[in-house]
Amino acid sequence: QVQLVESGGGLVQPGGSLRLSCAASGSIASISNMGWYRQAPGKERALVATITSGGSTNYADSVKGRFTISNDNAKNTVYLQMNSLKPEDAAVYYCNAQYTVDYGAWQRAENGWGQGTQVTVSS
Repeated sequence: QVQLVESGGGLVQPGGSLRLSCAASGSIASISNMGWYRQAPGKERALVATITSGGSTNYADSVKGRFTISNDNAKNTVYLQMNSLKPEDAAVYYCNAQYTVDYGAWQRAENGWGQGTQVTVSS
């Protein structure tokens, strides 16, 4: 019913920048939160940043001051601007959203994930 489609990953040199995007589509009644998580090889998936529909943000300590999360509520889209990238930022980045799905006669709160986009930081 709801799809989260990410884009913007790729290869970047240390110190470089990338911008990730994630667009939610489908039978969405409302979105309460969107965010980004990442998973490096051999590690658990970890929070990077989240943003509420009202614009309140939360960041992992490791990315504060370097990454900026933003959203466009009209487009059901969340962005992650990543600056001053480090090799340790390399991971698969996953979009997450908490939303209410409209099933017609009823609605239900759900949590969804994108398919992931690879970010590689290497010289």
